[in-house]
Amino acid sequence: MFKRIDHVEIIPSDIEVSITFYTEILGFKIKQREEVDAPSIKEVVFLELNDSMLELLSMKEPQPINKQDRQVGYRMLALEVEDMDEVITYLEDKGVEVSWGPVDLGPSKRAEIRDPDGLPIELRQW
Repeated sequence: MFKRIDHVEIIPSDIEVSITFYTEILGFKIKQREEVDAPSIKEVVFLELNDSMLELLSMKEPQPINKQDRQVGYRMLALEVEDMDEVITYLEDKGVEVSWGPVDLGPSKRAEIRDPDGLPIELRQW
């Protein structure tokens, strides 16, 4: 009946900055980009990374996020990485700071970064 998560939707404050971050730093590719004739949405951009997809929505008046750590809702996007140390070095070279970790959890390693709007992204090496 249900197959998989099709995509995760993000509303960035500046869609061009987010497209640059997700494509040039994290390796996503633009799958589809189109303007939308809707009251609050200007544009929709689908980005894919292998079999994972993000949908970026360019809104006419986006509101800042509520930065409470323990609110109900989705907490973060998580990306699997092959080699945590290599990824951390790569991200630091690109000017992306690690906001937490990395920590060794036995069978895995975990770290966190943030996108241009401060949205958390987990990095996980299994």
